[in-house]
Amino acid sequence: MTLSDAERSAQTPTTSGSSTDAYLEKRQLRTGSAGWVLLAGLGVSYVVSGDYSGWNFGLAEGGFGGLAIASVVVAGMYLALVLGMAELSSALPAAGGGYTFARRALGPWGGFATGTAILIEYAIAPAAIATFIGAYVESLGLFGITDGWWVYLAVYVLFIAVHLAGVGEALKVMFVITSVALLGLVVFAIAAIGDFDVSNLTDIAPTDAAGASELLPFGVMGIWAALPFAIWFFLAIEGVPLAAEETADPEKNVPKGIIAAMGVLLVTCVLALVLATGAGGAEAMSGSGNPLVEALSNDTAAKVVNYIGLAGLVASFFSIIYAYSRQLFALSRAGYLPTSLSVTNSRKAPTLALIVPGVIGFALTFTGEGALLLNMAVFGAALSYVLIMVSHIVLRVKQPDMPRPYRTPGGVATTGFALVVAVLAVVATFLVDSTAALWCLVVFAAFMAYFGLHSRHRLVAASPDEEFAALAEASKDLE
Repeated sequence: MTLSDAERSAQTPTTSGSSTDAYLEKRQLRTGSAGWVLLAGLGVSYVVSGDYSGWNFGLAEGGFGGLAIASVVVAGMYLALVLGMAELSSALPAAGGGYTFARRALGPWGGFATGTAILIEYAIAPAAIATFIGAYVESLGLFGITDGWWVYLAVYVLFIAVHLAGVGEALKVMFVITSVALLGLVVFAIAAIGDFDVSNLTDIAPTDAAGASELLPFGVMGIWAALPFAIWFFLAIEGVPLAAEETADPEKNVPKGIIAAMGVLLVTCVLALVLATGAGGAEAMSGSGNPLVEALSNDTAAKVVNYIGLAGLVASFFSIIYAYSRQLFALSRAGYLPTSLSVTNSRKAPTLALIVPGVIGFALTFTGEGALLLNMAVFGAALSYVLIMVSHIVLRVKQPDMPRPYRTPGGVATTGFALVVAVLAVVATFLVDSTAALWCLVVFAAFMAYFGLHSRHRLVAASPDEEFAALAEASKDLE
């Protein structure tokens, strides 16, 4: 469906007539490249590295009890989030994902704010994962590498190159790597059962914090402080709808894919949290860069998991490159960011949208602060969840008749719960590391200033996301 010339004039296009066709022709993605199984694999791939490392730092904030409670709350939030996004993606299948949903519900400012938050998350998360990959490679003694920056450079160059070859090839490679990573978790679980000891779960000595106990050594506030680390078990699954324009029958396959991925991740979350802590001890795991390996006493199993753990980190790194490129592509194509960033190559891959955030991410790896980068990524993610859930609620209230091939069970009550937890998670990032959260806030404010002063006057009315919004406005006028 396309807009009439009169409807297009309601916005401020940068192109018109035949030049509009030429503009969009240079910004085409390959359609029909994925079904729901590949999308489910993509969803798991985004997240699976979080099972191997990162979550365990939450033990130092809340102990096992605090992190476990935080994980239950966060799992509930993500389940509600996924169900809400399944509805939104069935109604608005476009490459912008959360930005597309918010653009329809909250207007250009809300749409750009959401897209910016997601972009912060996806640009920073690979840098955090790259530092973990470097630590793995060094610990394994691979290629004689003792300085991580060679690893960071290699993974960025190699995997951006694979993505430049086209989405079909990239998703298939990702699916294979993700399958290997899941196999590693199965090997870990089998080996860890023999080392499991309930007393290991509570081996952190209670502090004098309010409500402190063996289960909650850092008190009730430890639960809140552990929230950002619990998010690492599910961080980035919301990126599945970014593949909508490259999916066959997206109205059906995107909801099926994201819900299936969430089901797998709920299982892997429990396996990693309970078995790693119970086998290795909460205190030892709280500062480990490689918790699943260090939790095992069987050297053979530990070695196997160590090597496969590298595949898990690579899977998430690889897939989040895909996510940041599609988010940047959508924002650029619509004119919110420089339009040159959305030009695609002969393989229908957005060249600069893949390379530019990669360069920024590579630069961030030199901080060497994986935990800091992790918290920055969580800030961007949690902020985007707030805006996406608000979008779901607004669209349910203001546009109840909008076609929705899939509807969220529980409706606004479901997404309202996710909204409340997401707000708490945003605040929690300041509790854990106020410096990281403030830096993200500064970057976010800079993006919003760019939009307010420059790009809001240069939006491309013919882009899919702007057309969705303009059609909604045209429908209102006809009522």
